[in-house]
Formats: sequence, C-alpha cells, structure tokens
Amino acid sequence: MTPQELQDQEQTLELINSELAARLARQSESGAKVDTKAVFLVGFAATAAQFLASRSFEPFSGAAAFVAYAVAVGFGISVFNLAAYEDLEPRATLAAYARSTKGAALGELAGTRVRFFERNDVLHQRKTKRWTVTMAAVAAGIFLSTVSLVLHTDGHGKRTEPREPTAPSSSATSAPAQSR
Repeated sequence: MTPQELQDQEQTLELINSELAARLARQSESGAKVDTKAVFLVGFAATAAQFLASRSFEPFSGAAAFVAYAVAVGFGISVFNLAAYEDLEPRATLAAYARSTKGAALGELAGTRVRFFERNDVLHQRKTKRWTVTMAAVAAGIFLSTVSLVLHTDGHGKRTEPREPTAPSSSATSAPAQSR
C-alpha cells in the first residue's frame, strides 16, 4: 500500500487491530480455562486413584482403572505444561513502530497479531485435545474403579433368606427322645 492508501485506511486498520487484540485476549482466556479444568481433573484422578488403592478391588479392572488415572494425570499435566501464548513485546513493538506512520504501524501490528493468533491457535488446539483425552481417561477410570469395587464385593453383605427346614436326621430325633 502507498502511504496515502494507508492513511485512507487508518480507521479500518484501527478497527481491525482492536478486534484482533480482543480476539487474542479471548484466546488467552480460553486457554486459561482449559488449564483450570485440567488441574481439576488431575486432582480428581489422583484422589480417585488413592481411594481405589485404599480399598480391596478386583485385580484386572482395578489395574485398568489405575492405568486410566495415570493417563489422565499425564495428559492433564501436559495441558498446562505447554509453552506460553505469544503476545506483543512492548519494547520491541515500540522500537519497531515508533517512527512509522499510523497507518503503517496499524498494518504491521495487525499482521503481527494474526501471526501470533495462528501460532497460539496451534497450542490451544493441542491443549484442548489433551484435555479431552484427560476427561475421557478420568471417566474410564471412574467406570473401571466402580466395576472393580462391585466385582470384588459381589456377594459380600447380601442378605440371605432362611432355608426351608430339612427332614430331621436320625441322630437329631434320638437326642430329644433320650432326654425324656
């Protein structure tokens, strides 16, 4: 664009820049929410694994539940262990655009924000996929823990109905007769 075209587009570029800045802020906020949810799931998986470990459980489904909880913890930690989102560096931005015209600075800032958004989007998508795996693993762990505990306790504590009386044996009938 020529300097005159940039000047003619200043209002449009200001609008675009404000929208891009707001979108980057929403992207960052969304990433923070995924982090928070991942921390919750990691804590839940760790607590559920401790609970299962303190109980008697059926070995196969119990071991599978522990594997599911381990997957949840591993993927959950990887969610909030990713690189930080990219954003404008204040000093570098000032140095790069201080001598530019308003239109040129707005155009360059818009392009920079678009690149940051695209890079951050890759991180955000990865976080979201890992959170989904974490959630599925926690759900599988809960299901497997429940199955393991139910299978292990199956038959324990069940109420049994009294049996029908059986025919008295010869030794049982002779004992009361002797006491007369």
